Amino acid sequence: MEITPQDLKDDKFGILDIRAEINNSIQTNIEMQMLDKKDIENRIMFYWSKLYSQSIKLGEKYISAKKTIIILFTDYEIKGLKKIEKYLSKWHIREDEYKNMILTKNLEICIIELPKYEKYISKNKDLNAWVKFIRKPEEINMEDINNNRALKKAKEVLEEISGDKREEELAFQRLMYKMDKEAVEAAGYDKGREKEREEIARKMLEQNIPIETIIECTGLTKEEIEEQK
Repeated sequence: MEITPQDLKDDKFGILDIRAEINNSIQTNIEMQMLDKKDIENRIMFYWSKLYSQSIKLGEKYISAKKTIIILFTDYEIKGLKKIEKYLSKWHIREDEYKNMILTKNLEICIIELPKYEKYISKNKDLNAWVKFIRKPEEINMEDINNNRALKKAKEVLEEISGDKREEELAFQRLMYKMDKEAVEAAGYDKGREKEREEIARKMLEQNIPIETIIECTGLTKEEIEEQK
């Protein structure tokens, strides 16, 4: 796929999407979410349902549906998963009282929260090595590479790409996209706070509260408060 400068500005680069099939029987979708949009749990279920439904052709029986695995990497901690003290969590459909009973093995969602990596190192050395490579590839040591042929190959490919000026520029543009988007979101938050302060000032004026008190409570200037009259 050809990537254009416009693509880098589009929202789709908030997520890296890779689809793959294992042994012609298991389909996977790998997502990399860089920005917290507060709705990733619902979005990831939507991605799974869409991919799962596509595994059945018209006229086929439901038993032919393929196991579908979503692997989600987030560059932030998910609020609803704060109490889970590990960076990899796996999700299935389970019965409320019989926790070991899974309704179907066709659904599996794996969530890897990258910021949790250093706090909760896994016992799985290969998994640790891959997550370390994704977070900070320059810190991968020879022991990690020598013990994992696939990781060694990934390191070689990365080094080859790193020497490509076009790929280097794309990586820089992606970084700028992330920084710009975070700045816009922060500005939106500040704007929301400003409107909230103005609304408070307006209500306090309606109650004939002294301007000095309103200034102290809202942090607005006298001129800004008088504009709310």
